[in-house]
Amino acid sequence: MSFPDTTPELKAAMPGLRGRLLANQSLAELTWFRVGGPAQVLFTPADEDDLAYFLAHLPSDIPVHVVGVGSNLIVRDGGLPGVVIRLSPRAFGEASAAGEVVSAGAAALDKRVAEVAASANIGGLEFFFGIPGTIGGALRMNAGANGSETKDVLIEATGIGRDGSKHVFSNADMKFVYRSSGVDPSIIFTSARFRGTIKDAETIRAGMAEVQNHRETAQPIREKTGGSTFKNPPGQSAWKLIDAAGCRGLRVGGAQVSEMHCNFLINTGNATGSDIETLGETVRARVKAKSGIELQWEIKRIGIERS
Repeated sequence: MSFPDTTPELKAAMPGLRGRLLANQSLAELTWFRVGGPAQVLFTPADEDDLAYFLAHLPSDIPVHVVGVGSNLIVRDGGLPGVVIRLSPRAFGEASAAGEVVSAGAAALDKRVAEVAASANIGGLEFFFGIPGTIGGALRMNAGANGSETKDVLIEATGIGRDGSKHVFSNADMKFVYRSSGVDPSIIFTSARFRGTIKDAETIRAGMAEVQNHRETAQPIREKTGGSTFKNPPGQSAWKLIDAAGCRGLRVGGAQVSEMHCNFLINTGNATGSDIETLGETVRARVKAKSGIELQWEIKRIGIERS
């Protein structure tokens, strides 16, 4: 499937644009599941000012989506009409430390931020070592692991609005809740600052090793997966509910519920986006029938079905 190529009109309307516009760009290789259709337009901005310029000149009726490293994402097989924006590590992937503060671009890997903090003897950010995404996703999702969340360490975040305006958000402005923030979904986060506490290097490294060991022994991290599929209901573990509903190892097409960890779906090799999403909905239905609890997706699903 392909969409009409709108890049010539966009380029003509934005003579000062410095980033890259690509038409009908496949998104499958940009997601950990390795599934999904194309983006009508994929835009990679040169820097924050270029992103602001692009959004200010983009017609307001054109839909916009943002993708990071695609670790928590299902792209549907019909792809995405409109524009998909991907912040490159080169322009938005920096991370640095000063005192007890770590600054990072939205495309910086969470793991990299944990490493920068550790190198500066800053503790409290070890949990980022176990999250396979970027800081932009962590801000949007209030990403967490091993008992800590983004809200526990964030000082402030910066972002660009759909009209190209720049914004700064305090921790309170983010309106964090479990696995979500209350900031307008159209805001594209570009950077953030976090505060930890000075600790000795050995303690920090031990914490990071514990996080990594947990991931390697309990999660199918070497599979094509999207991480935790469903949010934990209050007082419950999603994986236990899924297991109790008899879903461990369940398959739809090329998609399977992980035998190692029931809250992970995996692409066994030839899955489509539809296979994975259908499997997830099947799991939700079985859990609801068994326990009366309705699981909520943690993985983001975007795009349209293949026609």
